[in-house]
Amino acid sequence: MFEVVDEKYTSVTCNKCNWQIEKLGLGVREWTCNCGTVHDRDINAAINIRAVGTTGIAFGKTNILV
Repeated sequence: MFEVVDEKYTSVTCNKCNWQIEKLGLGVREWTCNCGTVHDRDINAAINIRAVGTTGIAFGKTNILV
């Protein structure tokens, strides 16, 4: 069994406070959240995807087990 994770918004949502930056071009690899956390876009996405996969909760939504 595995968790289907929608990767949409995972790179632009803070893994600490869940704040979401509105516009972030693909060329921007690092960004700073309003809470002060500095994120590498790919690492942040990986942390968010892992969190969704282990909890089943994505930004207030549940995911489908397959």
